Amino acid sequence: MKESVKKGVVRRLKIAEGQVRGLQKMVDEDAYCIDIITQASAVRHLLSAVEDLMLENHLGEHVVHQMQKGQDKKATEEIMKVFKVGKKR
Repeated sequence: MKESVKKGVVRRLKIAEGQVRGLQKMVDEDAYCIDIITQASAVRHLLSAVEDLMLENHLGEHVVHQMQKGQDKKATEEIMKVFKVGKKR
């Protein structure tokens, strides 16, 4: 994984970790439901950005490498697996 991608992913995950802790605190303190939902949505958006970065990295590095080595089927299966998981949401 490219160092810049790794740094971006780790940074976003640390932010998400803080947001989840904040969500736990909000629930413990009986915060307003809409505020909790809004914060949960922000966490989901952040994790989606992590997925986007990882997919872009995978396509740019691993899939290209697999295609060059004639592993087209493997590359296609991996992408379809991720696509199907994403559709289940």
